Amino acid sequence: MPVPLTKESDVDVLIIGAGPAGLMCANALAKAGVDVRIIDQRPKKVAAGQADGIQPRTIEVFQSYGLADRLLREGNQMHMGAFYNPSIDGGIECTKRVPVVNVPSARYPFMVTLHQGAIEAIFLDSMTSLGIQVERPVVPTSIELSQDDAVLKDPSMHAVKVVLKHLDVPEGKPDTEIVHAKFVVGADGAHSWVRKSFGIAMEGEQTDYIWGALDIIPETDFSDIRSLCVIHSNNGSCLVIPREGDIVRLYIQLAETDAVDVQTGRVDKNNMGPERLLEVARKSFHPYSISTLHDVQWWTMYIIGQRVASRFSVNERVFIAGDACHTHSPKGGQGMNASMNDSHNLAWKLAHVLRGWSDISLLQTYEFERRKFAQDLIDFDKKWSGLLSGKSRTELPQDGVMHQEFVEAFQATSLFKTGLGIHYLPSAVVHTQHQAYASNLIIGQRMLPHVFVRVADARPYEIQDLLPADTRFKIIVFTGDARDKSQLDRVTKLAADLEQPKAFLNRFSKGNIASVFDILCISAAKKGSLKYTDLPALLRSHWSKALMDDMDMYGRAGGGGYEKYGIDSRGVIVVVRPDGYVGMVAPFEELEDIASYFASFMHVA
Repeated sequence: MPVPLTKESDVDVLIIGAGPAGLMCANALAKAGVDVRIIDQRPKKVAAGQADGIQPRTIEVFQSYGLADRLLREGNQMHMGAFYNPSIDGGIECTKRVPVVNVPSARYPFMVTLHQGAIEAIFLDSMTSLGIQVERPVVPTSIELSQDDAVLKDPSMHAVKVVLKHLDVPEGKPDTEIVHAKFVVGADGAHSWVRKSFGIAMEGEQTDYIWGALDIIPETDFSDIRSLCVIHSNNGSCLVIPREGDIVRLYIQLAETDAVDVQTGRVDKNNMGPERLLEVARKSFHPYSISTLHDVQWWTMYIIGQRVASRFSVNERVFIAGDACHTHSPKGGQGMNASMNDSHNLAWKLAHVLRGWSDISLLQTYEFERRKFAQDLIDFDKKWSGLLSGKSRTELPQDGVMHQEFVEAFQATSLFKTGLGIHYLPSAVVHTQHQAYASNLIIGQRMLPHVFVRVADARPYEIQDLLPADTRFKIIVFTGDARDKSQLDRVTKLAADLEQPKAFLNRFSKGNIASVFDILCISAAKKGSLKYTDLPALLRSHWSKALMDDMDMYGRAGGGGYEKYGIDSRGVIVVVRPDGYVGMVAPFEELEDIASYFASFMHVA
């Protein structure tokens, strides 16, 4: 019989594009047990170059998936930033050294640099262990979304039809496939086919700033080559990013005459090569020398553009993530981080909807939260790239950027650059009415890191390590000082109330609390004064789930968590979302408010 030229298949989620955003999404969904496929038009994964900076919040996200150890082992850490300005003799001189991460709440007070291919390999290996591979080279040729409102509102229906072309198949085998997907995620880059297929506009503008990037193993007498360096010289600006091993990336400001085709107005790589890029860099480094005895590992040129997609989803069935929905300068170290955090935000919501736990309306919060962040990112990038690309000045009457202004901006924007200041506004998954009961755990921001000690064995634990990205909501009960009988009575009553059939734990868990909620309790008692068995069984489903706010046995870590978090001494319940962000807090007496929180997006069992 003749071989059919087309095959058909069904899938829960089809991801188009296997860059950082697509791989983060595929790995998260695969860990959640979702039926997922990921395709990419490139025959091979990235080998070198591309994005390379991982911010502190993204390291925390990697840790929540169990992937941070490898990232930290393979990557380079950037702790210090050095700022260079023109010197009076026509060269450059260091005028300031500052921490790269200037945020007291940073669990990882540094950036990690590692080329994109190695970062993608971390996901690829994790996905392989879960039985998922990137299918390549495969290109989508058409996409069709159902117009039936009943189909669109039913997440069990395969509402999206995508035609795929497999570019490397044996002769006689079908090279065309029709995929019926419940959801599609377009993580296919700045020129996104998915975005264009639905006519989603990119809103923003292109600047006049032209830059080149170069990855080399340098030979230099510039002693700050292993620090993040911002160089403003009379010969242009340069950014130094130390990388894994001996590699260094140079971002080099270019003149329009160096890089732009006069007829098309576009960057023309034929006008510039890696050798010429290095020549331009040498002028910025003067009087220091810089060269390389090795082959250039990677290089590129670009004009900075700052754009955000007008929408991030189509009927909550087709989504775009990463560069497909926001583009900007790479020098703020945001692109790959923003992209992966888009997927981190989306994946748990898709998993909840596909399991039938949550209403499909939950998916509206993806665009609400991430598009606001993308707009903030563009505002940040406009200021940052303008300062970096601007001409340096040392006296007020001159045109250009004052050095102190640049240093202050670098430090003032640290909370945003690091990702540690991401703040999601009130929505179905962010309820702020009881903020005062945990005044420093800002609802809509990430759960702050802190070391607590297990009651059973006094082992210290970073709280973030007890909040993995496993799609479950974490219910953290701060019990107060449970040594006090009246407070213990309040905690015991709380547990009894939580066990009621109509309480939120049972109402939204379909009879299996542990599958949807992970309950931890943290007492204000001190070591040796409380047994974990003193606490109600519901709050310690396992002996490891009971902690206390005290220092470890050696006085090295822990203690002061209640004060740090601003916890009301009468006790409080903190709801942490599956992506590690605080969804709401409430006192013991307001369990119905917590129930209302979950009722706003979850189905009653």
